[in-house]
Parts: sequence; C-alpha cells; structure tokens
Amino acid sequence: MSGTRRGWALVAAAALTALAACSKPGSDSAGAAKGTPASAPAAGSAKAATVLLLALEDVATLQPASRSQGPVITGSIQPEKRADLRAEVSAVVLQVHKENGEPVRRGDLLVTLDATTIRDNLASARESERAAAQALEQAERSLQRQRMLQAQGMTSQQGLEDAEMRRNSAQSEHLAAKARVASAAQQLARTEVRAPFDGVVSEKRASAGDTAQVGKELLKVIDPRSMRFEGLVSADRIHEVKVGQKVAFRVNGYPGVDFAGQIRRVDAAANATTRQLEVLVAFAGGELPKVAGLYAEGRIESGTVQVLALPESAIQRAGDVASAWRIDGPRVKRVALQLGERDERSGDVEIKAGLAAGDRYLRRPGATLVDGQSVEWMKPAAPAAAASAVVSAASAPAAK
Repeated sequence: MSGTRRGWALVAAAALTALAACSKPGSDSAGAAKGTPASAPAAGSAKAATVLLLALEDVATLQPASRSQGPVITGSIQPEKRADLRAEVSAVVLQVHKENGEPVRRGDLLVTLDATTIRDNLASARESERAAAQALEQAERSLQRQRMLQAQGMTSQQGLEDAEMRRNSAQSEHLAAKARVASAAQQLARTEVRAPFDGVVSEKRASAGDTAQVGKELLKVIDPRSMRFEGLVSADRIHEVKVGQKVAFRVNGYPGVDFAGQIRRVDAAANATTRQLEVLVAFAGGELPKVAGLYAEGRIESGTVQVLALPESAIQRAGDVASAWRIDGPRVKRVALQLGERDERSGDVEIKAGLAAGDRYLRRPGATLVDGQSVEWMKPAAPAAAASAVVSAASAPAAK
C-alpha cells in the first residue's frame, strides 16, 4: 500500500515539474505577441524595442504578373435593340397597359389612344369609296354603249371620246377614295401602340389623360438580350484599336465580376469636343447585365506585359507619398514606392520602383509600425500539447 502511494507521489511530482518547465517559454512568447518589451539584459542596458508578432498569412511575396496592355475604354451598357415608341396621330391617351420593367411580347398592346374622330373619318372614307365605285361602274357601262353605237355608225367619234373621259375620271376618283380609306384605316391602327419585338418596357413617358401630339414619346422598349458595351477611347491611342480585339472590363453594379468582350465596330469620326471615338464591344458569352445605362470601364487588350503589382491594402499613402513595409530578415522596413497604373479589374497597383521580385511585404500594415521594428514569427503551441500529454499520463493509473 505504501509503495502504491509512493508511486502516485512520484507521478504527480513529474507532472508538476513538466508543467512548470513548459509555462515559462509560453509566458515569454505571450508577452512578445502582446507587444510588451523584452526582459532587460543584465548590467542595466537600455529598454528593448517592441517586437512585432507575425503569422505566415500576414506576409506575401511579390511576384511578376501578366497584365494586359492597351488603351482604357469607358462608357455604358446599352441594348442594341431599342425602340422609342411615339404617337403617330394626335389624340388623347386612354390607357397605358404596361409599366416600367414589365416584359412584353411582340404585338402586345402597350398604349391605347382615343380613336373616335379617326373612326368617323374611316366610315366617311368608306362611303365615298362606295359612291366612287358606283360612279365608275356607270361610266364603264356608258362607255360600252358608246362603243357599240360607234361600231354601228350611230354616234360620233366625239361622243365616244367623251364617254372615255368620264370613265377615266370616275376611275381616278375611285382610286383616290380607296387611298383615303387605306389612310383612315392606318390612322385607326396607329391609335393602338404595340410592342415591335420581345423585350422590356424601360421608360414610361405617358399616362391616361395626356394629349399626345404627333411625335410625343410614349414608351421605350429594349431587348435585354442584346446588351453591348458602348465605350469611348481617346483618339491619341486609336492606332492601337482594331476590330476583333478582346476587351476586359467591369460593370458598375456587378462587383467582383470580370466581363469579356470583343470589338465589333470603331467609329470613323472622333467627337470634336472630347476627342474620343466610340467603340462598340459585344459580350463574349456569359451572363449579360440586365439593366441598361450602367457605367463600365476596362482595357482593350492590345498586348501583355509582366509587371510587379501590390494590392491597395498593402500600400500606405501620406499625401503624394506611397510606401509599403518589406520584411528584411528579423526586421520590418518602410520603403518608398513609385506607383504606375491601377488595374481596374483586380484593383492592384503597378510598382515601378521600391520593391523587387521576391521581396516579402506586409499584406495589411497597421498605423503603429516603426521602421526597423523587430519581427517574431508565431509558432504552433507545442509546449501546451506536451503538457496535456503529461497530465493524461498522470491520470492514467486512476483509471485502473
């Protein structure tokens, strides 16, 4: 019995000794992680600087990356198929059948105009056509009689010619009456404004009770399946733009989505005020934006170059001065940067000077960093795991 108690005491003493030995390094590393000053050396030396505790995910290595090189293109997303539906007759708007954003099919009734007066005109034109048709028929019979009498020598040549003139006049009047009927019917049809193609109502400009004069805009209909990028390029770089080139761009309202397209057409004349040319870019597959008028910006890929680039989060700015923090062995150092162009797709900024390929830098530097500050790397908590194993071993006899 006494031997058993002695064994328990030895195991407990070993466990306590191991825990005490492991706790000392852990407390030192904890103090470094919190940024506390290191313990002062003997002989009264000066106070040590704060140590920066880093993890591997806090640091990245600068590597060359491919970037498309070409002129910048800015503009908006617009549909290729769009129709401004305007009033073709002067009438009062009775009803607007569709609202903004509603889908429509080709031939759907969109706006109804008052057709009372036009319907009366059509009825009058049809009556005139019937009267002209009767007059033509009578003139034709009279001409036939004159021809028979002329053949028998019972009438003069002048009588025959007069009958032919009356027939021709009646024929002309009949044709004019038919034209008036067709015009009135066409006017009546124009009191019903219908969708010219499948699409969506993008803009409603009229309401019931409005007086629609000829040319008044009533509705706009677009086809969202025909969206394209209508961009502008500076005339100074138009020599780099050709039909068929690829374009990479982003659209406002679609964050993080990279769109690809291909140049379909380049205008032949530049704007006299802005000195820019319009370039039409067709989407190269993928999902299309569903809303027209969104701002878009990108770059025409006329070539690719290898550049060094940093994300915006790694760059600190103070006025016109930009800098980053480079890891130099056991210390961190602030380096001034010379920046180039910003990639609109990735958001990275080209680095022309200050850093070289292979340099390690802080991804998200804080505002309290000091140039030359010491760096300490976080390590896995191995001592804690060892202490846990000792405690488990000490409790094993109790299980028996």
